[in-house]
Amino acid sequence: MSVGDKQTFVDSLAREYGQRLRSFLAARLRYAAADVPDLVQEVYLRLMRVPSHESIRSPRAYLFTVALHVLHQHKLSLSVAPKEVAINEALAELEARPGENPAARAEVCDELEAFEQVLRQLPARPYAIFLLHRQCGYTREEIAKQLGMSVATVKKNLAIALAHCRRHFEAME
Repeated sequence: MSVGDKQTFVDSLAREYGQRLRSFLAARLRYAAADVPDLVQEVYLRLMRVPSHESIRSPRAYLFTVALHVLHQHKLSLSVAPKEVAINEALAELEARPGENPAARAEVCDELEAFEQVLRQLPARPYAIFLLHRQCGYTREEIAKQLGMSVATVKKNLAIALAHCRRHFEAME
């Protein structure tokens, strides 16, 4: 089968079932709707790897079966991602600094604890991405590679985390 035939096959599926596929994935991802375009693209890439599209009896059923496999693999990759990174190390470092004003140090500790509570309200993925970026100093590209996702997904999740923190601290002022 030529690449053109495969492309035509995938294009026809995308036209006919594209919106249903996006809705199908979005309904199953609830909190991570930003990942839907990446997963849709992965479904179409897998369809392009099918050696012979003529052997597919029901293209619609095959499309959604592939989508379920992609979704399952995506959820598995999320389950191995770090769920929580404690800020306790930063607190220990603050406590270890000699010569600082104890009242100022206590205030900083209280602020860090409050900030940690704000971060814990985030879903696991934005939380982990925020900490990898801000605390560990990873670039968005490094995070994407490490977690097996696109840079766009990392940017979206980082934006979610930053907006959450901004809303919380604006409400406090």
